[in-house]
Formats: sequence, C-alpha cells, structure tokens
Amino acid sequence: MILLQAQDVGRAFDGVDLFTHINLQVQEGGRVALVGPNGIGKTTLLHILTGDADPDYGHMTYKKGMSIGYLAQNSGLDSDKEIYAEMLDGFKELRAQEKRVHEMEAEIADPALLEDKKRYDETMTRYEQLAHDFREAGGYGYEAEIRNVLAGFNFPESRFHDKIATLSGGERSRLALAKMLLAKHDLIILDEPTNHLDIDTLTWLEGYLKGYPGAILIVSHDQYFLDHTVSEVYELSPNGATHYHGNYTEYRQQRAANLELAWKAYNKQQEEINKLQDFVDKNIVRASSTKRAQSRRKQLEKIDRLAKPTGDASAHFRFSAAKQSGNVVLTVSDASVGYADGPVMAGPIDFEIHKGERIAIVGPNGVGKSTLLKSVLGKIPFKTGTSKFGTNVTPGYYDQEQQNLNPKNTVLEEVWSQHPTMPEREIRSALAAFLLTAEDVDKPVAALSGGQKARLTLTKLALNHDNFLILDEPTNHLDINSKEVLEAALADFDGTVLFVSHDRYFINALAQRTVAISPKGSTTYLGNWDYYQEKIAPQSDADAATTSSSSANQPSAANKAYQASKDEQRAQRKLQRRVDDAESQVDDLTNQQTAIETEMAKPENAASALKLQDMQKELDAISTQLSEAEDEWENASLELEDFNAKLGD
Repeated sequence: MILLQAQDVGRAFDGVDLFTHINLQVQEGGRVALVGPNGIGKTTLLHILTGDADPDYGHMTYKKGMSIGYLAQNSGLDSDKEIYAEMLDGFKELRAQEKRVHEMEAEIADPALLEDKKRYDETMTRYEQLAHDFREAGGYGYEAEIRNVLAGFNFPESRFHDKIATLSGGERSRLALAKMLLAKHDLIILDEPTNHLDIDTLTWLEGYLKGYPGAILIVSHDQYFLDHTVSEVYELSPNGATHYHGNYTEYRQQRAANLELAWKAYNKQQEEINKLQDFVDKNIVRASSTKRAQSRRKQLEKIDRLAKPTGDASAHFRFSAAKQSGNVVLTVSDASVGYADGPVMAGPIDFEIHKGERIAIVGPNGVGKSTLLKSVLGKIPFKTGTSKFGTNVTPGYYDQEQQNLNPKNTVLEEVWSQHPTMPEREIRSALAAFLLTAEDVDKPVAALSGGQKARLTLTKLALNHDNFLILDEPTNHLDINSKEVLEAALADFDGTVLFVSHDRYFINALAQRTVAISPKGSTTYLGNWDYYQEKIAPQSDADAATTSSSSANQPSAANKAYQASKDEQRAQRKLQRRVDDAESQVDDLTNQQTAIETEMAKPENAASALKLQDMQKELDAISTQLSEAEDEWENASLELEDFNAKLGD
C-alpha cells in the first residue's frame, strides 16, 4: 500500500522554478533514497513530503492516519531532561497501560476479590485482555529496546542520567535520531543522518534499519550507507525525478547505461538529421531534384528532436605526475605517533608503499591517523621510529583542515601565489574544471563554502603535478558527484596515493591495501574496506557471540534470518574478493612479465649475458607466480559461480 505520493509537484522561489513535475511514491516498508546535486532542492522537497510546506504545483496524498517522523539535517534534541527519561517520554501511552496492568495485578492479588467469584472472573477477563494488548504493543520489551538503541548510539547505561542540555551538538543529534527510531513511525524521513556518526555507529544503524518495521526515505552523501539501507533511488533534477530500482551502486550502473543509450539515440538522430539536411542543401535549387529536397525538408520539420543528453554539473579534473618516482615510494619503520607533550597515540606502525599503489589508513577516531600523515611529511616528529621517501618522490598533501589556504586572497590570487608564471586563462580553466565559476574566482577564500574550499585545495594540488599524493579526508565537504569524479581521477592517476578516510564507499572504490592502526600497532590488509571487514569479522562475531550468550533474550526469527543473510553475503563477498585479488595479481604479473621481456629486447641489454641471465631468472619466477595466480583465479571463479547458483535456488 502507498503511504505517500507526490504527483507533479513543483516549487518556485521568486518566480524561478527550483524543480517541477516531481512524481514520487513511498510504499509500506519501502527503502527509498533521494539523490541529486547540491542546491537542487532535496531538503525543500523533504519539507513538502512531510507536509511542513505546500508545493507551488501539483499535490500530495497520504495514507489516512499514517505517522511521519522527520529528522532535519544537523538537528539536535532540545530538552532539560536526563537521557533515559527523555527516551521514556516517547512511550507515554505504553507506560500508562503498564501502570494499569500493575494496578489490576494488585487488585487480583487482593484476597477479598476471591470471595466474589463473578467479580473475580470479570476482573481476570479484563486483566487478560489488557495484558494481551500490552504485550502486543511491545510493553514487555520497550525498555530493553531503549537500552539497545542508546547503546547503538554510544550512550551506555553509565550515561543514562546525563542531562541532555549539557551534551555536545553531535550527541544531541544522535539522541534526536534515537528517539525518532524508538517512536516506530510508519515512515521516517532522514536528511543526512550519518553526520556526527562514527563508523561503528553507522554499521550498527545500517543493521537496525534493515529490521525497522516502517518505511524509510533518506537523503545522504554517504554512498556506502545508501548501498546498505535502500532498495529504490529517486534522482532529483530541475525537470522531474527519475526512479531507479536497486541500491546506490545499482542506481549508478543503471544511470550510466541509460545515459549511454540516450547518447546512442541522440547521435543516431543527429546523423539522420545531418544526412537529410545535406540532401536538402545540395538539391533544393536543382529543378530535377527540388521536389525530393522539399520532401526531405518536410521530414526534417516533422522530426521530434531529442535533447542533447547532459549529466549533472560535476567536476572533471585529473591528476598527473610531472616525473616518475622509484619503485619504493615510502617506508615507515617501527614508528609511533603523538604530539610532543602527549602520550603515544598509535604504534609501532610498519608498512611500505610501492609505485602506483593506493593505500588507505583506517582506525578509530583519535588514534592518530592524521598525525601519522603529518609525521610522514615531517610536520610533526614521530615519537619513535622513522619514515623515508624513495627515489624521486615528490609528495603533495591535501589537508582536511585547509590550513594551506589564505582567507584574505581571492580564489584567483590563491592559485596565482603558488603558480606566479601561469597565465590567468589557464588558472581560470583549471578552477572551472573543479566547478569554481567565473563569479567564484573573484571571491575571497574566506567567503567560500566548505565544498568550494575543498575543490580549491584540490585544484592547487592537481597543478603541482606531484607523484605521491597524501590525502587527509579528501571527500569531506564534497557532494556525491564530486566524490565520484575524485574517485575516478585518483584511480586514473599515474602516481601513488596514501589517504586517510572515514568514507567506506571511497575506500572500497580506491584502496588496494588497507593499513589499520591502533594504540597497539598496525596491521596491513591486502584489500579495500569490505575485505578488511571480512578479515576482522571472525573476532567481531566471537565478541558478539559472547555478548549474546550473556543475555537472557533469545534472538528473534527476524534476527536469525538477518544473520543468515549477512553470513551468506559475507561468504559471497569473500569469494568475490578472491576472484578480484587473483585477477588483479594476474594483471600485475602479466604487466611485469611484459616489462621484463621489453627490457631484454633492448640492444643495450642484449649485449650483456650476465644482465640477461638475471632478467631471465626474474622472468622465470614471475612466470611461475603467474601460473599459480591463474589457477587461483580459475578455482575461485568456479567456486563463486557454484555459490551464486545455490543462492539462486
């Protein structure tokens, strides 16, 4: 059944349309994402969907009696109460029922009632009905649910009596989301709910939303979160909303396929138009062919011309290295990080980065990930240990705090100060590639938004043409479109990348290895975020099992089904990772094999028997590894194929 429906909805400001012809619906139990570039009007549309604002065009319909919960972006709970008391406030009716149940229990326990059998039977009938209604409404589990949700949002029982008025803005935002989830609305609408949430809390929230009984509509820049919470996507544009089935990644694939088809249709029609126009131009003045030319002209006039396909405005920059580095780019040995007057934050840390790799640094908040990058660059001394750049390495640094921007400069001056000989036209062109318009170029840096400052910093970085990019939270402040273009630019970069990020989708898209740091040291995982999660999952599952065994509550059928599905997905991802790793290794070894064979064929090497002998030994070793990698790829592919077939059954 449809809970909510927008029909041809539009909104205008000062006579200018923000969006029009929006058709959108949310079904009972639906999991829907609303996406689109910044400034397109997503939050404005949410206000219309919740009924807080009226559309200028079209109309809204709602299921009778439905309840909607809305969490605005960066909104926080405003209350003078303690945390637990505020959560209890959401269950006033249930608590009143509970009080009545206890009162009737006391009434039944009165010995005087037993002397009047008729009144006793009537009281027991009313009590049984009340107890049944109370049980069906979740009366015997609501306090456990409160404790579970508060724990999920990092509020242990030791904090239940904290006053909400004393909490930080981020904590109050988490509590606002917690209270709304506990209310069990028919539909919850979440505007950027992942703000202020760390990765552990996000993971918990994704699991909780899977079992949420109502429908969910989400606006978020966190693609990984959308991938794990939604099954439908509406892409908002000025002229409508396009509906896609599937999660965020599937939406991207469908959108790309649709765009490709649109271009094919457009180009085919343009060919036809050009052919007809060419015939008209050549034959309209000839007496012998003027009738046919006039006929072709009528055909041209009747053609319903397709609009030229256009994607959303997005940055289209690229990174390139001015020179190539040596094979070993960075070595970090027995290092620990921290500030001079503080304790060790993490260590010992050991890893080595080779030319062309993309390495992610992950770890809990406050463990020193950004400090590690600054120590590698020599900005903060290591507490112990060392790091060393390789031959011909030129590091470029993206600072999430944007300390390298002068707020007094205009945007143009900021780039010019670093590249004084670069023509103004080229600077403006580079800034335009990062979506900094002609109007933005003359603004002072201090007047830019967070996203604009991020794109300015990336412009400066790209113009340096360094061969080793060290990036600290590069996706902060970027909208989805800009993040996707940054992913593509870094994937195509002919140098090396080391980055810190909390963006799981970004790590998945880019990282070939993941270095997890903690107060106890570092561990390197040979894959991206999902691979890293699979490797640490056995310990996480063991911890969860220990916690579960200490609980008196038995898992529900829904939780068992969810866990089984989660196990299947984990196994499937593990097999897919084996296939991908083996394929990547085959490609890498093949490239190495080709490079050595090319070197052996060079005249200057062909004359040196000793050099050729060493190269042949290396080539033989690579050939053996290549054969093993090909066998692994074939075996893993067959296992994955069999596994997918079983899931299909």
